[in-house]
Amino acid sequence: MISFKRTDFYPIKNVIGTFDLIKKFDLESKTTKISDDFILNDISSLNNLKNNSVLILEKNYPISIDIKLNILILTNDLNIFNSDKYKNILYLDNFKDVTNKLFNFLFYHEDSPDFKDEFEIINNTYISKFAEVDKTALIGNNSIIGRGCKIGKNTIVKNNSVIKNCIIGNNVNIGDNNSIGSTGFGFDLKLMGASNLTPHLGIVYLDDNVRIGSNCTIDRAKVDVTYIGKNSMIDNLVHIAHNVILGNNACIAAQSGIAGSVVIGKNLISGGQSGYAGHIKVGDNVIVAAKSGVTKNIPDNSKVAGFPAVDIKEWKNKVIMEKKNGHKWNSKNTPP
Repeated sequence: MISFKRTDFYPIKNVIGTFDLIKKFDLESKTTKISDDFILNDISSLNNLKNNSVLILEKNYPISIDIKLNILILTNDLNIFNSDKYKNILYLDNFKDVTNKLFNFLFYHEDSPDFKDEFEIINNTYISKFAEVDKTALIGNNSIIGRGCKIGKNTIVKNNSVIKNCIIGNNVNIGDNNSIGSTGFGFDLKLMGASNLTPHLGIVYLDDNVRIGSNCTIDRAKVDVTYIGKNSMIDNLVHIAHNVILGNNACIAAQSGIAGSVVIGKNLISGGQSGYAGHIKVGDNVIVAAKSGVTKNIPDNSKVAGFPAVDIKEWKNKVIMEKKNGHKWNSKNTPP
């Protein structure tokens, strides 16, 4: 897991102890088990446990994790709450609402009206006073580099791009008109509207030698990192959603979209206008034909096509059968 200092991007707004948290949010004692009083100043994930932090465990998470740090668990799963493993845990019926309010209380972030940044104008671009841009990097005109951003050696950011909540490695090339580090599409269908957005307090990490085309959007993670692996090539008009992990040497053609929390292995080749459903895993050395819809996990060394995407041999056999049965095969279903 790539580590970063959250407060570089999201300054602390308030600090609160676990005992005071119960009072502030008026939580019932029968749904709380708090043994220790400690200050909350960070957020944990299952992959990255941090001391003095909050850990969100939604339904169906494993309950066998071993926690030795000062971590407060918030859950909507009674099985997790009733487990004897955890001594600092809250069960919440209004889980999303309390979680959003807590994160908004703890941190300044760009979806809250009190978030502020300070900029210097350099070559017609606004660069945050709290950003770090290597002297060998080239930043084009009319761009914005936000608080906490780090841009590595010999990296090029072309014109009219917004780079925020992002760490960029060395020798990265970013085209025109991109938005990298923007807020992900996080909400609850029972809590609609902009005022109920799920705070995104993670970042985007672009590793060394990555190429991002023009007019792309890459959303930051909710807690940890949206990651683009080394030597990856992203074409124009590609959207990569929050929490996506994209392995090294990926090649993604234009007008493609990857939904949230997809994990993709190394050496992906993905044709244009391909789409990936959220929360799936794609293995190493996978080829996805153009216009395919990937809706389930794909094992290593697969070649898939169609919607829903299946093994390309199976897809071709389906095309042949359709033609034999007198059905005209639609060009929209044709791979490259």
